[in-house]
Amino acid sequence: MTSNKLNVRTRTSAFLSVLLAACISHTAMASNTAVETESLLSSTPAIDNHFSERPTVDSAPDNPLTAEQLAQIPDAVPMDEPLSKYGNVSPYRVLGESYTVMAKAKRFKQVGLASWYGKKFHGQRTSSGERFDMYKMTAAHKNLPIPCYVRVTNQENGKSVVLKVNDRGPFHGSRVMDVSWAAAAKLDMLDKGTAKISIEVIDTSDKNRAIATVDNNATSATTNEQFFVQVGAFGTVDNALSLQSKLSSIVPLPIEISDVTQPKRIHKVQIGPFADAESAEKARSYLLQVAAVNPIIIRR
Repeated sequence: MTSNKLNVRTRTSAFLSVLLAACISHTAMASNTAVETESLLSSTPAIDNHFSERPTVDSAPDNPLTAEQLAQIPDAVPMDEPLSKYGNVSPYRVLGESYTVMAKAKRFKQVGLASWYGKKFHGQRTSSGERFDMYKMTAAHKNLPIPCYVRVTNQENGKSVVLKVNDRGPFHGSRVMDVSWAAAAKLDMLDKGTAKISIEVIDTSDKNRAIATVDNNATSATTNEQFFVQVGAFGTVDNALSLQSKLSSIVPLPIEISDVTQPKRIHKVQIGPFADAESAEKARSYLLQVAAVNPIIIRR
């Protein structure tokens, strides 16, 4: 897969722009590391140690908040902010893997496994330069631009929160997001340690006429037949999440997992939706060049 990651950097931005415009669920995946200065955003023992030490489940505060106190913690308030000076250097390497930053994240959606972090990293600097506060509603993501705001929903219980993405991670397993202790408490995932979540970026920018036109076209298209590029189907969700995570670092398009239960449960990794077959075919051809997959076009 290493050569494929190198190949994607050589593709022209114009070609990617065509795919991004054609994809109904707009895209944007970003990536970086939780360090203080730009000079540290290459692979170094310090960075590798920082992330290798981050556990799947961190420790809670010594004196956890009561339910009433927790309820008083407000969700993050989305606002239009400039990109972090240190949080969006691209590409960057962590634990031997390379990640690429994309500047925009409008209409980005993702489904995957989340974990949480708390006391062990409380007070340490995040990728944005801010101090990590386990009592605030924040999150870490490998690919989204910093900062951005997301709605995170626990698909196991329907609980939802708005978080500010200001850090990088997680870099282990098939997890797609780390959330703060407070966010995990509100999502009711502390005891289990992980949860299947959906992520949806909140657009904080002023929508100009061109963007509005694209959005209107996309909305009308969603009422009709849609096209997806399927890149894999698995009997276990862990394998599907693993492929989704690997592709997210090299494919700047929304990647979702669609579950089918008849005649048996199958987890399908699909990219899209696309408004027409031609756009889906362009994405399929692109995938053949940059990833070791055998994509097929499906209608839904």
